[in-house]
Amino acid sequence: MKRREFLVGATMLAGTMARSRATADIPAPAPDKLQRITAFFENEVTNGRLPGAMVLIQQHGKPVYFKLFGVRDVRTRLSMTPDTIFSVHSMSKPITSLLAMMLIDEGKLALTDPVAKYIPLFADTKVGVEVTKPDGSMVLDMVPPVHPVTIQDLMRHTSGISYDYIGGRWVELAYRAANIFAGPFNNREFADRIARLPLARQPGTLWRYGHSTDVLGCVIEIVTKQTLYEALKQRIFDPLGMTSTKFVLTTPDEIERMARPLPSDPILLDAERDRLAHPEWQSGGGGLLSTITDYQRFAQMLLNGGEFDGKRYLSPAAFKDMTTDQIGPGSGVDRDYFYFPGDGFGYGYGLAVRTDPGNAKPPPAGSIGELKWDSGSGTYFGVDPRLDMVYVLMQQTQNERGRITPAFKELVYGTFPPELSRP
Repeated sequence: MKRREFLVGATMLAGTMARSRATADIPAPAPDKLQRITAFFENEVTNGRLPGAMVLIQQHGKPVYFKLFGVRDVRTRLSMTPDTIFSVHSMSKPITSLLAMMLIDEGKLALTDPVAKYIPLFADTKVGVEVTKPDGSMVLDMVPPVHPVTIQDLMRHTSGISYDYIGGRWVELAYRAANIFAGPFNNREFADRIARLPLARQPGTLWRYGHSTDVLGCVIEIVTKQTLYEALKQRIFDPLGMTSTKFVLTTPDEIERMARPLPSDPILLDAERDRLAHPEWQSGGGGLLSTITDYQRFAQMLLNGGEFDGKRYLSPAAFKDMTTDQIGPGSGVDRDYFYFPGDGFGYGYGLAVRTDPGNAKPPPAGSIGELKWDSGSGTYFGVDPRLDMVYVLMQQTQNERGRITPAFKELVYGTFPPELSRP
């Protein structure tokens, strides 16, 4: 064996052994405290606040808790099963962002690339600025961007692209007047519609949730010369074994396996009608459907530092970039706390990353370095390197998610000793 190969191999072996020793010292969740999770979700279902839910906690690559609650649809009364399919809404964003990072890793895309390089209409995009006239009335002025919207801006939500329900009143009116969801449209047509809208802020200055990842999905299509689903399937879904993750259900079996919200959850019901009305739109920011077993494979790959079952998806350097806070001190980025991931968190490329304990006393449950994201449908996942753990919650509720999701996380960390449950 050549000296360099020997040294690399020895280094990798030493790293593996060190990690094995470290993980061997981490306690497993306490069984009696895991029962609190069971009691919590059984109570939610029994009292009619949820049709059903699924929870998976995995440590050292193996499930330590996997429970199914209630039914996937109160109309059919079909029970939850491990292959039940959920609309994961914004949990699509980390997956789309991973593919973009893979293309960056391969030199096919660059963080500094202007989006206009791929979608020319972005060359003419202006920034909307509210101006107060002498009589006190407000008018919208259009000014040039200080710098073009870049791929980095799309990946860290600093593009100035918003959602129609986030930002000032003029943002809401401009997005709705543009009728960006009218008729059939694909990713390129949608990105062109977004490019014609004014940016809500100067690029690179404010973290604001919006359609950035949808535009990123269009860029991926242009770079790969594939539809977003084809590119995701070839590079992520098939290699990871995510066999039930897609944008459109095509068989009666898949449709029957779909979890649905309660009839009293109008926001999610409207969202589902919109999704079904646009099967041609592969929304990288919110369109994926998946199962808990599929998504845990994606989460485990993140826990493994970008590797799963012997296949590496990202180089260590690219993985570090993706999971490092990109909007923290020195970045020049302010934070719009509407939909921001919370106290103690920063944001990498497509993922929230815990950077500090936060301001609350006691600090919120979790660990420094944990990764997470959730969605408007109540789905949630977390990756905790300190505890060598991933955890996934699948449910379909807009009404209750703001209450259930933080309670779920507290329950998960409450299964560990107090010194390991908080930063």
